[in-house]
Amino acid sequence: MNKLESPSIFIIIPAFNEQNAVCNVLAEIPGKFVKEVIVVNNGSTDNTVEQAVSCGATVLDELRKGYGFACLKGIDYLMDKPIKGSDIVVFIDADYSDYPSEMPKLVLPIQNDQADLVIGSRALGIKEKGSMTPQQIFGNWLATSLLKLFYKVEFSDLGPFRAIRFDKLLQISMKDTTYGWTVEMQLKAAKHGLRCAEVPVNYRRRIGKSKVSGTIKGTIMAGYKILWTIFKYL
Repeated sequence: MNKLESPSIFIIIPAFNEQNAVCNVLAEIPGKFVKEVIVVNNGSTDNTVEQAVSCGATVLDELRKGYGFACLKGIDYLMDKPIKGSDIVVFIDADYSDYPSEMPKLVLPIQNDQADLVIGSRALGIKEKGSMTPQQIFGNWLATSLLKLFYKVEFSDLGPFRAIRFDKLLQISMKDTTYGWTVEMQLKAAKHGLRCAEVPVNYRRRIGKSKVSGTIKGTIMAGYKILWTIFKYL
């Protein structure tokens, strides 16, 4: 694929109260690598918006709380732009737990027409001690085991750092508005026959406290929603 045919890359970053982390994420995205970086402010009560704007991102507001709501807002925004089906959408969290500099290897299988969806797998990469709780590690193992059993697709992680062709993203018609977003994308990719791949990504302790794994309620709700989503689409 020559340079003129290379797909454009758009990044969607859901953000809720990440004023201390979001600019770190934006600063480490390879400078000439992307067409546009979109931070979706998911009802933050701190200075996330001001920080993201000052660091050069397009900022959208989604007041309905939920990771999926924020991602869907970003997708709706892209649908109103002159984006090609072969262009690539990258999702990454705003908490600085992933390494944005690893983005080139995440999108490479799509650029080389070897995959439609690529998951950045923390299970295959190097995790900083304490970056994932035991319940997160077990939950990922359980969910990916169920995906293999019921959907005949092999993943090692439900990691939030992922890339997908824009036309395939529209094809799978994402619906989840909260914790089931990542697993919904992976199981729908399997159901629609998308070419799926994983690449190892490194993972570090996030800045600040997790709104999901950092609380008992968040952990229980996320686990329930992931399992519910897996069985819903059978």
